[in-house]
Amino acid sequence: MTSAQITFLILAGIAAISAIGVVALNSPVRSALVLVVNFFVLAFLYFSLGAQLLGITQILVYAGAIMVLFLFVIMLLNLGNTNSAIQKKDGKPLIGIICGIGLFGLIASQIILPMGPRGQTAGAAPGYGSPQAVGYTLFTNYAWAFEITSILLLVGIVGSILLAKRRLKS
Repeated sequence: MTSAQITFLILAGIAAISAIGVVALNSPVRSALVLVVNFFVLAFLYFSLGAQLLGITQILVYAGAIMVLFLFVIMLLNLGNTNSAIQKKDGKPLIGIICGIGLFGLIASQIILPMGPRGQTAGAAPGYGSPQAVGYTLFTNYAWAFEITSILLLVGIVGSILLAKRRLKS
């Protein structure tokens, strides 16, 4: 077993444990913080696969912006203790456990079966997923779509500013 496979197994184990922690913890704030750990571990997995831009995006967008939004919503709602909603016995936890085991089996079969002895598989091209490769592709093959998207975002920003000004005047 190579060091890359050992690293992957360690990171995958941490990601799985933190994903279970997100669902199993009773406190919404603790669940959100464990989700941040999961996002960082996924970013490290992307880094180990050579997709630096995807890892950086995972940290900035999900672990940064989205989780700050989640924590603000949780604190704004003041959810408190949610044990009363969890303690109802109506069969849904059993169905959830059965579906979870089935989904785990399906995902495990799709990961473990391709790892069998089949011969050499083609890898990604050198530099695939790097910021340079993504930037080159974005500004050559997809330059028109990139410019249209930037114009749409600019129109949305100007429109929201005008709506906010109109609301403040009245």
